[in-house]
Amino acid sequence: MRFSSFTYLVGQGLHNLKANRLMTLASMGVLTVCMLLIGAAFLLGANIDAMVAYIGDQNQTIVYMDLGASEEQLAAADAAIRSTAGVVEVSYVSPQEVLDRYADMLKDYTNLREAFEDDNPFNPNYVVVVDDPNHISDIAAQLRTIGGVEDVVAPVEMSRLFVTLQTAINYACYGIVAVLALVSMVVINNTIKITVFNRRKEINIMKLVGATNGFIRFPFFVEGVTSGLVSAALASGIICGAYYALTRWYEENPTNISQLFGGTLVPLQDVWYYLVIGFAALGFVLCGIGTATSIRKHLKV
Repeated sequence: MRFSSFTYLVGQGLHNLKANRLMTLASMGVLTVCMLLIGAAFLLGANIDAMVAYIGDQNQTIVYMDLGASEEQLAAADAAIRSTAGVVEVSYVSPQEVLDRYADMLKDYTNLREAFEDDNPFNPNYVVVVDDPNHISDIAAQLRTIGGVEDVVAPVEMSRLFVTLQTAINYACYGIVAVLALVSMVVINNTIKITVFNRRKEINIMKLVGATNGFIRFPFFVEGVTSGLVSAALASGIICGAYYALTRWYEENPTNISQLFGGTLVPLQDVWYYLVIGFAALGFVLCGIGTATSIRKHLKV
């Protein structure tokens, strides 16, 4: 296709947007609403997934050392724990720190520091954080084999619960997005078909005067792509702006429940490109290709 023909056909497609503005606005409105619903479902899923992951990350494995472990044994155990695959964070808690913690908690009832001043009954221990709740059981088994370790307390059942919950939520949100995408495809396809049907005479006339199928399709393709990308831009602006305002409000109005789930939503900068790229792809595929293919039966003159 020559450049002059290309620019002419692009101009015709843009002109058709204005000439058929009512149907264009209708299809853009429907597509924008569908994109907003899909975007809202995606953001909901992303935040629920992040909240479940945050709670799962709070599960800590406690490695209790022998009460009379020497400095050499503690140093060797510390190195072994840190070198265990899957361990991402290790904190040592001395017997005195344990005593101080419980003494502060029970200071209104008894003086633990005075009671255990000469005979501290608490074991030194390590607080271990793993990279994935799925690995807690295996890592706990490895930690029990380290010399000087008396016991390992790992939240295995709780970790399994969080993993199961996270998986179920992921599938549910993916299902919602898939259903909304399917509904969007059906609605937009029907809207496009109505638009093309209203202009069937125009298509037939162009075909009768000798225009090729590609020549006829291209302005419709340009028209569809433009309306789809404009809808994507509108949906991106609306949902990103609304989500930014929501994250600000969530941070400025903390509650006990919000603190339980990490105190913050997934930052906009971590998800905006998924929304923009997804909306642009959706607008291009549904409107651009949908418009070009919907005129197929009207080309048979």
